[in-house]
Amino acid sequence: MLTDERRAVILDRLRTQGRVLAADLTAELDVSSDTIRRDLRELDDAGLLRRVHGGALPRHGDGAPFQSRAARAPAAKASIARRAAESVSDGQLVVLDGGTTTLEVARALRDDLRARVITTSPPIAIALADHPGLEVSVVGGTLRPNSLVTVGAAAVEAFRSIRADVVFLGVCGLHPEIGVTTSDLEERHVKAAMIEGAAEVVALADHDKLGTAMSVVVAPLSAVTRLVTDAEADDEALAPYRALGIEVLRA
Repeated sequence: MLTDERRAVILDRLRTQGRVLAADLTAELDVSSDTIRRDLRELDDAGLLRRVHGGALPRHGDGAPFQSRAARAPAAKASIARRAAESVSDGQLVVLDGGTTTLEVARALRDDLRARVITTSPPIAIALADHPGLEVSVVGGTLRPNSLVTVGAAAVEAFRSIRADVVFLGVCGLHPEIGVTTSDLEERHVKAAMIEGAAEVVALADHDKLGTAMSVVVAPLSAVTRLVTDAEADDEALAPYRALGIEVLRA
């Protein structure tokens, strides 16, 4: 098998299985472990996967700065946000995670809604400042300039005392086997505390984030009760999430 053919097989296995093990590839492709390690290293260098101890994971998700992410797929985010905002009811305690899609959810909340919103995102708080029916609280901590959210022990402790009706979770990657992932360990701790205290966890992810994973695992998919995605997500891509009992809504 030629090098390009072998690497195409590796990427195909990664796409269909969500992860690959070096030992399995060595046996399947009948090559040395050194060859597989070299393949994985060079595919990692090319940005096509993320090499980890013993194998590789998808190298996808969206860990770009806030302003860069805000310009990506605005129509898909707006449609996801409108669908998600429809489910918010009067009297609820709602947690809005940071992110560009959750910011759109804030903007999509109906004008006559009466509820309480808690967020780690200053941009979300500013977007809701003039909403007549909302009580808005910003959880304090250290501001992450890349993502414009607060993190740290104070933020984690705050969410441990909050029992939200629903949390709208911004995700960098959402993989059926790996779970909810992000690129920042400090953000991970805050997101995990949000999830632990919520009656319902709604993951907001456009079709490009499905089946992808970043470097830090926030929670398994069993923690998610609902997934809201855009119309370009096909049934094949959504099948693994439905199989896990997650309610899937396409905007």
